[in-house]
Amino acid sequence: MSEYEDTCMILGDGGRRVRAILDRIGDKWTLLVVATLDAGRMRYSELQRHVPGVSQRMLSLTLRNLERDGLVTRTAYAEVPPRVEYELTGLGASLIEPALTLAGWAIRNNGAIEANRAAHDEARATAGESAAPDA
Repeated sequence: MSEYEDTCMILGDGGRRVRAILDRIGDKWTLLVVATLDAGRMRYSELQRHVPGVSQRMLSLTLRNLERDGLVTRTAYAEVPPRVEYELTGLGASLIEPALTLAGWAIRNNGAIEANRAAHDEARATAGESAAPDA
């Protein structure tokens, strides 16, 4: 068993809980929202402006999930008009460093990955197959 498998199996559930957390933080919007909130407390409209391409529905869903997981706090103020602010918790802030490490890896290896994709797609196109599975 690899070190990764050993780590994932440590909770005795076949890695289910670890995978669930990695699925959450690896989704399309979570790390972008967490990274944006690293700048400090923000209102919903500010977050929407700073996270390019996120729909209202997906931002709301992402924030709800982050709040449920304890990575973000939501504070509603009894004002007219209503004001709601979001902020990273200590747990949410602890995700910044590993996320930056992973982003650094992606930046350092982007050229190689793009070259590998192009070579793979070219080989498949030459063989008459569909180039990219996710395209």
